Amino acid sequence: MSLETVLEAVPELRDARSVERIAGGLTNANYKVVTDDGSFVVRIAGKDTGLLAIDRENEVHNTIAAAEAGVGARVAASLPEQSALVLEYIDGVTMSAAALRNGDRLAQVAAACTRLHAARRFRDDFDMFEIQPRYLAVVRERGFRLPDRYLEFEPQVRALEQAMRVRPEPTLPCNNDLLAENFIDVGGEFRLIDYEYSGNNEPSFELGNVWSESNLSLEQLAELVGHYYGQPLRSKVARARLWGLMSKYGWTLWGSIQEGISEHDFDFWSWAMEKYERAVEEFDGPQFEQLLDDVVRED
Repeated sequence: MSLETVLEAVPELRDARSVERIAGGLTNANYKVVTDDGSFVVRIAGKDTGLLAIDRENEVHNTIAAAEAGVGARVAASLPEQSALVLEYIDGVTMSAAALRNGDRLAQVAAACTRLHAARRFRDDFDMFEIQPRYLAVVRERGFRLPDRYLEFEPQVRALEQAMRVRPEPTLPCNNDLLAENFIDVGGEFRLIDYEYSGNNEPSFELGNVWSESNLSLEQLAELVGHYYGQPLRSKVARARLWGLMSKYGWTLWGSIQEGISEHDFDFWSWAMEKYERAVEEFDGPQFEQLLDDVVRED
């Protein structure tokens, strides 16, 4: 759907003073629209994003809930027929992986997650142990690329799932895709954007995904866990780390699917392989079995 159609469909946007493309965004085309009444972001979904386990109705519902909690952006309009979403523009400093690796923002990361996790319950649940097989089925059915040895790790994944199910955390509203660029610093407090993969999930997945996406150190993961839970409990650090591993393993297939369907000029395969290679290091590493033991322990 064209941007012009969206601008005409939303009264607040018809008299736009300026429109500019926002860099980034691997599943959408994003635009900043400035009007006399304020600034907005128009997100137009890419094609076939349903193959990526994105439900646009769920995204809208959860984005509204996150905004109500004071952490997400306000929804100005939802246009399902145009595959578009109009949001308030959050004026702040967009984070980067390098900025988060500096280590001086981890308390803010935990605080933002805590605010989001206190939101009213999201519409759907998110479970990477269910999404990863869905991605794998799409990859096989469509004949997309599969990394070398990928299927060899299925026994470890099943052992990981079994360990995680022993002492599950209560699920809370989670973003589930907190790459650094989804943190916006507004006056020293983080706001969180992009709820395409949002759903009720274990909060330790959120922390592990932050660690994985920004490639934080293990020491920084422990610090982040400590900020969130009050102390860096060994079982919680192991849980977040294993969820980070599982997210890398699952998002690898997301990259393979995107390589096959996306119109974005982006090297999705290299993106996926960077995650996969880090996952392989952990599956093959000497600490994997110990992490499985740690995650079921009582601290």
